[in-house]
Amino acid sequence: MAFSHKSVLLDECIEGLNIKPDGIYLDGTLGGAGHSYEIAARLTTGRLIGVDRDQIALAAARERLAPYLDRVTTVHSNFCELEKILDDLGIDKIDGMLFDLGVSSPQLDEAERGFSYMADAPLDMRMNKEDSLTAYDVVNTWDYEELRHILYEYGEERYAPQIAAAICRKREAAPIETTLELVDVIRSAMPAQALREKQHPAKRSFQAIRIAVNDELGSVSKLMRCAFGRLNKGGRLAVITFHSLEDRIVKSEMQQAAKGCTCPPEFPVCVCGKKPLVKLVSRKPIVSGKQELEENPRARSAKLRIAEKL
Repeated sequence: MAFSHKSVLLDECIEGLNIKPDGIYLDGTLGGAGHSYEIAARLTTGRLIGVDRDQIALAAARERLAPYLDRVTTVHSNFCELEKILDDLGIDKIDGMLFDLGVSSPQLDEAERGFSYMADAPLDMRMNKEDSLTAYDVVNTWDYEELRHILYEYGEERYAPQIAAAICRKREAAPIETTLELVDVIRSAMPAQALREKQHPAKRSFQAIRIAVNDELGSVSKLMRCAFGRLNKGGRLAVITFHSLEDRIVKSEMQQAAKGCTCPPEFPVCVCGKKPLVKLVSRKPIVSGKQELEENPRARSAKLRIAEKL
């Protein structure tokens, strides 16, 4: 499979990482290596660690990074295993980390991966094909309440109860096996006015199921709890999010780390003694400019947040 992915907020990420030629950097969502290529190109005696849970992406990235493989180490893992990844490599702290939390274009566009609601394929949606849980399992074995919960919480789908009920009814007769079968079930549960909306009726439900299959929010929470502790002083953490659920986690953790003190607001003086771990490089998230949006519409929902270790 060809793995071609247009990197979002590329210039902003490279500038935000403040790359030192002799530094150690980690790209936790290597993908097609668009960001990593630019990081590696700026290193001399430094090192880049490229991590991805998708073996296809890793193979494509190694090809893309061929001119710089002397300074690149690739790792097949989930970025939330940051501590283990660095420990296994014998590295204590590093100078910068980048995480692009969006689903890669090839994962969306290649029908057989089962991420897309636009083409028929087996219900899969695994970013790592070695994982056991698939979209088929979620759709056909999770009970009504679990389905309703993920559709509402992860997909922010207002018709979550109706869609969950329709899925449960349909699978009583026969398992729902393909993406377009699921699309039909979702459509059948939605009122006529919802089907006339500009957004595809299955978009939110597919997002929700994908997040559940890959435990995306749990991975982001685990990452954010340990990332700052593995940065050198002056090292930077850059995270690109694509939907509000992820961004809420990243924003909250960065703000808390930048605040330090956890005393109640009514306390006249700090008694907890906690100091800020980081400073926020920009108070507001960095978003794509007009030119990038024209070239890559998928960048529209991207938000980049950067924090620097104190």
